[in-house]
Amino acid sequence: MSLRTLPLLFLNLGGEMLYILDQRLRAQSIPGEKARKVMNDIITTMFNEKFMEELFKPQELYTRKALRAVYERLAHASIMRLNPPSMDKLYDLMTMAFKYQVLLCPRPKDILLITFNHLDAIKDFIQDSPRILNQVDETFRQIIDTYGPLSAGEFQLIRQTLLIFFQDIHIRVSIFLKDKVQNSNGHFVLPTSGRVPWGTEVPGIIRHFNSKGDEIKRTEFTHGGNYVLPQREGSFDLYGDRFLKLGTNMYSVTRPVETHPSGAAKTLASHIKEKAAPNPLAKEELNFLARLMGGLEIKKPPGSEAGFRLNLFTTDEEEEYAALMHPEELACQVISIQADQDQQRNEELARIMGEFDVAEQPSQSTTKGEDLLAMMDEL
Repeated sequence: MSLRTLPLLFLNLGGEMLYILDQRLRAQSIPGEKARKVMNDIITTMFNEKFMEELFKPQELYTRKALRAVYERLAHASIMRLNPPSMDKLYDLMTMAFKYQVLLCPRPKDILLITFNHLDAIKDFIQDSPRILNQVDETFRQIIDTYGPLSAGEFQLIRQTLLIFFQDIHIRVSIFLKDKVQNSNGHFVLPTSGRVPWGTEVPGIIRHFNSKGDEIKRTEFTHGGNYVLPQREGSFDLYGDRFLKLGTNMYSVTRPVETHPSGAAKTLASHIKEKAAPNPLAKEELNFLARLMGGLEIKKPPGSEAGFRLNLFTTDEEEEYAALMHPEELACQVISIQADQDQQRNEELARIMGEFDVAEQPSQSTTKGEDLLAMMDEL
């Protein structure tokens, strides 16, 4: 498992989150000034310097629940609010979109091009905010410095780590279903034809070599596909044509997007089983994340700047229905951020986690998201 995977996972999922929020802000006709403030506030928080420093430290991936907690906090970094069903839908769309991109990337290194497509789009969102733009450019350079020297084998390990993270997540998304790239069971349909990866050849020839490495024979075969060579390699520089389209905004053409869990009964049963026999360490991790996040108060907008609720469903009725259909057994997925109201419980959790102070202890004292959430507390 690669310890360099987290920044790519976080930034790409964050890019998908911004695509979705931008689409819904426009769909709900949110005034331009408010919409820009939401995007700017989220991007500013996301690319905070200390936040990025913590993110780029070599570390294992967070659990899915811990990562979702980070994005829930990030989504509420401005005057916008999401009800739980809309937050669920947002996270499902983010997750499935990036999973699809990782599955389809022609070669492991192209995960960088997917990341750059997301960052290029994020820069377009904030092109009128030079200060925030500099933050994104700095992260861009950090990615180039960190991942540029990696070998093909290291990128393959990163891709494999991402696929393991997304394993068993099969949420059906209407856009994918309509485009016939996803089956009704939530599995993606991978193409058997098309553009081959840069630096490779169209299938159809088997080369035979002797013990000295000399080619001694060629055998042709019928591959049965329709393959083409890429015209050029995408740019891995700060500015340039990425050529690869994966990671670009698939919501640029407005159309409703729905999500449906695949095999709902089976999924529910698995969650009930998980709740019945929880992992004590995972439980304490979630509880401690709740304590860390409890210290961060969501700032209320000034009197003249009213907040608003964003609905990721087509109508309020659909969101209410989703809330009613949301089984109580799945409530364990949501972290209740109320730790600041129960000091005694906080002290007990601190004792369990090793009696450390987030603000003073070195980074090695915390694991799997605690440092990153602590940074968010300071933003």
